[in-house]
Amino acid sequence: MNLNDCYRVLGLQPGASYEDIKGAYRRLARQLHPDTGSEQDLPRKTRFIQVTAAYKHLLAHAKFSPAQPDPVPRSPEVQLKQDAYQRLQALFKAQKFPNAIALVEGLAQRLPQDQEIRQWQALTYHQWGNRLIAQRQWDQGQRYLQKALRTDPNNRSLQAAIYRDLDQLEKLRSKPTRSPQKNSRLTLNLPPNAPLLN
Repeated sequence: MNLNDCYRVLGLQPGASYEDIKGAYRRLARQLHPDTGSEQDLPRKTRFIQVTAAYKHLLAHAKFSPAQPDPVPRSPEVQLKQDAYQRLQALFKAQKFPNAIALVEGLAQRLPQDQEIRQWQALTYHQWGNRLIAQRQWDQGQRYLQKALRTDPNNRSLQAAIYRDLDQLEKLRSKPTRSPQKNSRLTLNLPPNAPLLN
């Protein structure tokens, strides 16, 4: 029996992996084993012998690629950070900043020495502060921008962005605000007997 015939008997493509060969043999052996059928079922017994011979021949003569090593298991903290990062990205995309803040503050409590989480926390405060400023909640927005500065004081690019945002906020505050007029229609001061133009 050549190798291609052996693969065919097991229902596999030539070049199948060791695990595939082993799995196919076990599946067929369970189906065709003489103990599971009647003793008079000669074709079944013959097929079982064929499957077993093909399996043994493949194990003896087929060349298998070395087994792939199991991936190194990640520590729970690494897994937690990776999951949290994906969740944080989704919250940013959905602009659910209060939820994002709750997530990063929980992470910061769980992993207080992790600099990367502090960066995420500062970026989240920065984003929320800008959102509040855009909604004209200036005092609260300013507090979150300052909180972002305190959270990650060594991040120079974040500092520059926050100082720029604080400058913009001061400009917004210094602009004179127009008070809404009760009646914004144009009124003309005409003498009481003035003719109206058609």
